[in-house]
Amino acid sequence: MYYVGIDIGSTASKTVVTGDREMKFVLPTGWSSKETASEIASRLLDQGIDVMSEGVRVAATGYGRVAVDYADFVITEITCHGRGGRELAGNECAIIDVGGQDTKVIMVDQGMIQDFLMNDKCSAGTGRFLEMMAKTMEMSLDELSKVGLSYQEDITISSMCTVFAESEVVSLIAQNKATDDIVHGLNKAVAAKTASLVKRVGGEEAYMMTGGVAQNQG
Repeated sequence: MYYVGIDIGSTASKTVVTGDREMKFVLPTGWSSKETASEIASRLLDQGIDVMSEGVRVAATGYGRVAVDYADFVITEITCHGRGGRELAGNECAIIDVGGQDTKVIMVDQGMIQDFLMNDKCSAGTGRFLEMMAKTMEMSLDELSKVGLSYQEDITISSMCTVFAESEVVSLIAQNKATDDIVHGLNKAVAAKTASLVKRVGGEEAYMMTGGVAQNQG
């Protein structure tokens, strides 16, 4: 028996297989969630796992979950995060999910989701914001996630709008500010944006973080 979990996010699509075998892989979502879902099915078939067979159960979540037409269960990411938080952190926790295009804070109390809050439609403070800043600084997201840990000057990026923040970064580069210091300023801006969302929902429990930005060491 195989159990397949598929999370089609706005930027990346994640697949995990448990049961008789365990495996996982990540694909870029691309422009079409339906094509991504088909590619995931093909990759699984190459590994001998037929999503249409009776011995496979598939659960889909994320931004493009409805595109997984072979899923046995279609579950919102809020519910999935709540279940994961309960399993990993216990019955009382706050889950901070910073993905490619949105930020969510989910409160779990007595093992149940009690409240959640999402950011507005602007991508400020999300993975897309950091991706754009990385391009401006001519580095990869992986590089951006590591620099800034040993900063010297505590720079503050005053705007979280991607366009205005990019102008600030260009100006700081022109002033010969150190790369570590600029990246620290960006990380601090994202943290402040996220913290304000947590405060609005009343997060006071054990915290856990998920989403692509959780890979950012800063």
